[in-house]
Amino acid sequence: MERIGPPLTGDERETLRAFLDYHRATLAWKCEGLTDEELRRPSMPPSTLSLLGLVRHMGEVERHWFRRTVNGEELPHLWSDTHDFQAAYEASGATREEAFAAWEAEVAHARRIEAAAESLDVTAYVPSWKEDASLRLVMLHLIHEYARHNGHADFLRQAIDGATGA
Repeated sequence: MERIGPPLTGDERETLRAFLDYHRATLAWKCEGLTDEELRRPSMPPSTLSLLGLVRHMGEVERHWFRRTVNGEELPHLWSDTHDFQAAYEASGATREEAFAAWEAEVAHARRIEAAAESLDVTAYVPSWKEDASLRLVMLHLIHEYARHNGHADFLRQAIDGATGA
């Protein structure tokens, strides 16, 4: 995933799309050059958070918001038979290949769904909020999710090999 900064003068949709892609690419960048073992390395106890767990979690998040919510697809969770979003974080037996394949597939679906939407004003019902939300809000929510977790990824990567950078 190429990491390109968002446009300084783009329209709203182009800007949201670019910021979301920038954050997706940032997560991939934080994982570059690491072995499966390093990607599975947990942060400090009691947390078991790892870079691979973040990739798996974001695959689940992309799937939930774009495919289930915006597109109305009835789909199981990627990593849980009991609809547990937290299960994605458990990456002790995971590999880069399977985690990235699932995440990248969900990103591709999300991009297709967003591109096909008539406008950012398209709405979908969000059961946990008991209200409709616009595609605009979904995209902003994903940007927020990635931004938070990319902060975690910064610390995780630095603990593995000292690499820093935003």
